[in-house]
Amino acid sequence: MARSFSHGLQKAFEPMAMALAGRRWFPLYAVVNHRGRTSGTAYRTPVAVVPTTDRDTILIGLPWGTGTNWARNVVAAGGADLGWKGRTVRTVDARIVDAVEATALTKGPFRPVVKRMPGAIVLHTAD
Repeated sequence: MARSFSHGLQKAFEPMAMALAGRRWFPLYAVVNHRGRTSGTAYRTPVAVVPTTDRDTILIGLPWGTGTNWARNVVAAGGADLGWKGRTVRTVDARIVDAVEATALTKGPFRPVVKRMPGAIVLHTAD
């Protein structure tokens, strides 16, 4: 039951997130451009970016779990392009981390939220 509820919530939220994602004036949301691991299909997934203590580190919480397909696609590819803050950001060294490590990378005010998530994906800017 919880899985179908969370999936429904995610699908209901997606159009609004996609409308805001990547805009220069709305830095909380980005769009991850990635390809399916086996299908090769191109996808665009809206995500919430969590402010980190290192400006070259990008952290995206995984509230739906560390097995999320888009995150696994990005890790398999080693990175992805993000539409974020009105520009395209190339990322590398993608990896999934647990909540403890994710919390340590997060700026103070956001730590209580990240701490409650199953994990996060960490990426580094390529530029």
